Amino acid sequence: MLSSFSFNYLLPFFGALLGMGVAFIVKPKSPKGLKLILSFSGAFLLGITIFHLLPNVFLHAGFDAGIWIVSGLILQIILEFLSQGAEHGHTHVQSKTKLPWLLFFSLCIHAFIEGIPMKQEDALVWGIFIHKIPIGMVLFLMIWQLRVTPVLKLFCLLFFSLMSPAGSFFFANINGLAPWIPPLTALVIGMLLHIATTILFESNQGHAFNIRKLLIILLGFGLSYLL
Repeated sequence: MLSSFSFNYLLPFFGALLGMGVAFIVKPKSPKGLKLILSFSGAFLLGITIFHLLPNVFLHAGFDAGIWIVSGLILQIILEFLSQGAEHGHTHVQSKTKLPWLLFFSLCIHAFIEGIPMKQEDALVWGIFIHKIPIGMVLFLMIWQLRVTPVLKLFCLLFFSLMSPAGSFFFANINGLAPWIPPLTALVIGMLLHIATTILFESNQGHAFNIRKLLIILLGFGLSYLL
Protein backbone atom coordinates (compact mmCIF):
# COMPACT_ATOMS: atom_id res chain seq x y z
CA MET A 1 0.00 0.00 0.00
CA LEU A 2 1.08 3.58 -0.59
CA SER A 3 2.32 5.52 2.41
CA SER A 4 0.40 8.69 3.23
CA PHE A 5 3.41 10.74 2.16
CA SER A 6 3.56 9.00 -1.24
CA PHE A 7 -0.16 9.59 -1.58
CA ASN A 8 0.44 13.30 -0.84
CA TYR A 9 2.88 13.40 -3.74
CA LEU A 10 0.66 11.55 -6.19
CA LEU A 11 -2.72 13.19 -5.60
CA PRO A 12 -1.81 16.76 -6.73
CA PHE A 13 0.14 15.29 -9.66
CA PHE A 14 -2.87 13.28 -10.84
CA GLY A 15 -5.15 16.28 -10.24
CA ALA A 16 -3.21 18.26 -12.85
CA LEU A 17 -3.18 15.28 -15.23
CA LEU A 18 -6.91 14.79 -14.74
CA GLY A 19 -7.60 18.40 -15.69
CA MET A 20 -5.38 18.09 -18.75
CA GLY A 21 -7.09 14.85 -19.74
CA VAL A 22 -10.55 16.42 -19.46
CA ALA A 23 -9.40 19.39 -21.55
CA PHE A 24 -7.94 17.03 -24.17
CA ILE A 25 -11.27 15.21 -24.50
CA VAL A 26 -13.51 18.30 -24.37
CA LYS A 27 -11.18 20.43 -26.51
CA PRO A 28 -13.01 23.81 -26.79
CA LYS A 29 -11.30 27.05 -25.77
CA SER A 30 -13.72 27.51 -22.90
CA PRO A 31 -14.77 24.04 -21.68
CA LYS A 32 -18.38 23.56 -20.68
CA GLY A 33 -18.63 23.43 -16.93
CA LEU A 34 -15.26 25.09 -16.29
CA LYS A 35 -16.90 27.93 -14.33
CA LEU A 36 -18.71 25.43 -12.11
CA ILE A 37 -15.46 23.52 -11.53
CA LEU A 38 -13.74 26.80 -10.68
CA SER A 39 -16.55 27.75 -8.28
CA PHE A 40 -16.25 24.40 -6.53
CA SER A 41 -12.46 24.60 -6.34
CA GLY A 42 -12.62 28.18 -5.02
CA ALA A 43 -15.09 27.24 -2.27
CA PHE A 44 -13.16 24.07 -1.45
CA LEU A 45 -9.83 25.94 -1.23
CA LEU A 46 -11.34 28.69 0.91
CA GLY A 47 -12.93 26.11 3.19
CA ILE A 48 -9.63 24.20 3.55
CA THR A 49 -7.88 27.46 4.40
CA ILE A 50 -10.44 28.63 6.97
CA PHE A 51 -11.36 25.29 8.59
CA HIS A 52 -7.91 23.66 8.66
CA LEU A 53 -4.89 25.80 7.76
CA LEU A 54 -5.68 29.02 9.64
CA PRO A 55 -6.50 27.33 12.99
CA ASN A 56 -3.34 25.20 12.83
CA VAL A 57 -1.09 28.14 12.03
CA PHE A 58 -2.44 30.43 14.74
CA LEU A 59 -2.62 27.61 17.31
CA HIS A 60 1.09 26.79 17.00
CA ALA A 61 2.45 30.10 15.72
CA GLY A 62 5.68 31.26 17.33
CA PHE A 63 6.05 33.93 14.67
CA ASP A 64 4.06 36.83 13.24
CA ALA A 65 1.66 34.77 11.14
CA GLY A 66 -0.26 37.85 9.99
CA ILE A 67 2.79 39.30 8.25
CA TRP A 68 3.39 36.04 6.40
CA ILE A 69 -0.26 35.75 5.36
CA VAL A 70 -0.28 39.30 3.97
CA SER A 71 3.04 38.56 2.24
CA GLY A 72 1.36 35.56 0.60
CA LEU A 73 -1.48 37.78 -0.63
CA ILE A 74 1.02 40.24 -2.11
CA LEU A 75 3.12 37.48 -3.65
CA GLN A 76 0.05 35.97 -5.31
CA ILE A 77 -0.96 39.37 -6.71
CA ILE A 78 2.51 39.63 -8.29
CA LEU A 79 2.36 36.07 -9.64
CA GLU A 80 -1.09 36.68 -11.12
CA PHE A 81 0.19 39.82 -12.81
CA LEU A 82 2.80 37.62 -14.51
CA SER A 83 0.41 34.71 -15.22
CA GLN A 84 -2.45 36.99 -16.32
CA GLY A 85 -4.85 35.25 -13.94
CA ALA A 86 -4.44 31.71 -15.27
CA GLU A 87 -4.81 30.41 -11.68
CA HIS A 88 -8.50 31.25 -11.81
CA GLY A 89 -9.40 30.41 -15.38
CA HIS A 90 -8.12 33.30 -17.50
CA THR A 91 -6.26 32.56 -20.74
CA HIS A 92 -4.58 35.36 -22.65
CA VAL A 93 -1.88 34.09 -24.99
CA GLN A 94 -0.51 36.80 -27.26
CA SER A 95 1.52 34.59 -29.61
CA LYS A 96 0.62 31.22 -31.12
CA THR A 97 4.21 30.46 -32.14
CA LYS A 98 6.09 30.55 -28.83
CA LEU A 99 5.49 29.45 -25.29
CA PRO A 100 4.53 32.21 -22.81
CA TRP A 101 7.47 31.45 -20.53
CA LEU A 102 6.76 34.19 -17.99
CA LEU A 103 3.19 32.96 -17.54
CA PHE A 104 4.31 29.33 -17.37
CA PHE A 105 7.03 29.86 -14.77
CA SER A 106 4.80 32.02 -12.58
CA LEU A 107 2.30 29.12 -12.47
CA CYS A 108 5.15 26.74 -11.64
CA ILE A 109 6.41 28.99 -8.82
CA HIS A 110 2.90 29.17 -7.41
CA ALA A 111 2.51 25.39 -7.61
CA PHE A 112 5.92 24.76 -5.98
CA ILE A 113 5.22 27.08 -3.03
CA GLU A 114 1.70 25.82 -2.38
CA GLY A 115 3.06 22.26 -2.23
CA ILE A 116 5.51 23.02 0.59
CA PRO A 117 3.15 22.37 3.56
CA MET A 118 1.54 19.23 2.12
CA LYS A 119 3.46 16.85 4.40
CA GLN A 120 2.05 18.54 7.50
CA GLU A 121 -1.41 19.46 6.17
CA ASP A 122 -3.33 16.49 4.79
CA ALA A 123 -6.41 18.60 4.07
CA LEU A 124 -4.28 20.84 1.83
CA VAL A 125 -3.43 17.84 -0.35
CA TRP A 126 -7.09 17.49 -1.32
CA GLY A 127 -7.40 21.24 -1.77
CA ILE A 128 -4.49 21.29 -4.19
CA PHE A 129 -5.84 18.20 -5.97
CA ILE A 130 -9.17 19.96 -6.64
CA HIS A 131 -7.41 23.23 -7.48
CA LYS A 132 -5.16 21.50 -10.02
CA ILE A 133 -8.06 20.20 -12.12
CA PRO A 134 -9.22 23.56 -13.57
CA ILE A 135 -5.64 24.88 -13.74
CA GLY A 136 -4.62 21.74 -15.62
CA MET A 137 -7.49 22.32 -18.05
CA VAL A 138 -6.58 25.96 -18.60
CA LEU A 139 -2.87 25.25 -19.02
CA PHE A 140 -3.51 22.40 -21.45
CA LEU A 141 -5.81 24.50 -23.64
CA MET A 142 -3.30 27.33 -23.55
CA ILE A 143 -0.26 25.23 -24.48
CA TRP A 144 -1.83 22.69 -26.84
CA GLN A 145 -2.95 25.35 -29.32
CA LEU A 146 0.59 26.74 -29.68
CA ARG A 147 2.60 26.00 -32.79
CA VAL A 148 5.54 24.48 -30.95
CA THR A 149 6.86 20.92 -30.92
CA PRO A 150 4.73 18.23 -29.23
CA VAL A 151 7.76 17.28 -27.11
CA LEU A 152 7.97 20.80 -25.68
CA LYS A 153 4.22 20.81 -24.99
CA LEU A 154 4.36 17.49 -23.14
CA PHE A 155 7.48 18.51 -21.23
CA CYS A 156 5.86 21.73 -19.99
CA LEU A 157 2.63 20.00 -18.96
CA LEU A 158 4.52 17.27 -17.09
CA PHE A 159 6.90 19.80 -15.50
CA PHE A 160 3.98 21.83 -14.15
CA SER A 161 2.25 18.69 -12.84
CA LEU A 162 5.34 17.84 -10.78
CA MET A 163 5.78 21.25 -9.16
CA SER A 164 3.55 20.84 -6.09
CA PRO A 165 4.98 17.40 -5.23
CA ALA A 166 8.46 18.85 -5.81
CA GLY A 167 7.83 21.64 -3.30
CA SER A 168 6.74 19.13 -0.68
CA PHE A 169 9.63 16.75 -1.42
CA PHE A 170 12.25 19.51 -1.37
CA PHE A 171 11.29 20.86 2.05
CA ALA A 172 10.79 17.40 3.53
CA ASN A 173 14.23 16.14 2.53
CA ILE A 174 16.62 19.09 2.84
CA ASN A 175 18.16 19.43 6.30
CA GLY A 176 17.62 22.69 8.15
CA LEU A 177 14.46 23.76 6.34
CA ALA A 178 11.92 22.34 8.82
CA PRO A 179 11.72 25.56 10.95
CA TRP A 180 10.58 27.42 7.84
CA ILE A 181 7.52 25.21 7.28
CA PRO A 182 5.13 27.10 9.65
CA PRO A 183 5.82 30.59 8.24
CA LEU A 184 5.71 29.24 4.69
CA THR A 185 2.37 27.59 5.50
CA ALA A 186 1.11 31.06 6.51
CA LEU A 187 2.50 32.38 3.21
CA VAL A 188 0.55 29.70 1.35
CA ILE A 189 -2.59 30.65 3.31
CA GLY A 190 -2.30 34.20 1.98
CA MET A 191 -1.88 32.91 -1.58
CA LEU A 192 -4.88 30.58 -1.28
CA LEU A 193 -7.06 33.27 0.28
CA HIS A 194 -6.40 35.53 -2.70
CA ILE A 195 -7.01 32.80 -5.29
CA ALA A 196 -10.14 31.37 -3.67
CA THR A 197 -11.83 34.72 -3.05
CA THR A 198 -10.97 35.92 -6.56
CA ILE A 199 -12.53 32.78 -8.06
CA LEU A 200 -15.70 33.19 -5.99
CA PHE A 201 -16.05 36.92 -6.68
CA GLU A 202 -15.51 36.42 -10.42
CA SER A 203 -17.99 33.54 -10.52
CA ASN A 204 -20.62 35.99 -9.26
CA GLN A 205 -20.03 38.67 -11.91
CA GLY A 206 -23.33 40.17 -13.03
CA HIS A 207 -24.85 39.30 -9.64
CA ALA A 208 -27.33 36.93 -11.30
CA PHE A 209 -28.69 34.24 -8.98
CA ASN A 210 -27.60 30.77 -10.10
CA ILE A 211 -28.89 27.87 -8.01
CA ARG A 212 -26.43 25.38 -9.54
CA LYS A 213 -23.47 27.60 -8.70
CA LEU A 214 -24.77 28.17 -5.17
CA LEU A 215 -25.16 24.42 -4.59
CA ILE A 216 -21.67 23.75 -6.00
CA ILE A 217 -20.18 26.37 -3.68
CA LEU A 218 -22.04 24.95 -0.66
CA LEU A 219 -20.81 21.47 -1.61
CA GLY A 220 -17.24 22.75 -1.77
CA PHE A 221 -17.47 24.32 1.70
CA GLY A 222 -19.21 21.25 3.12
CA LEU A 223 -16.67 18.75 1.85
CA SER A 224 -13.73 20.92 2.98
CA TYR A 225 -15.21 21.05 6.49
CA LEU A 226 -15.57 17.26 6.67
CA LEU A 227 -11.92 16.53 5.80
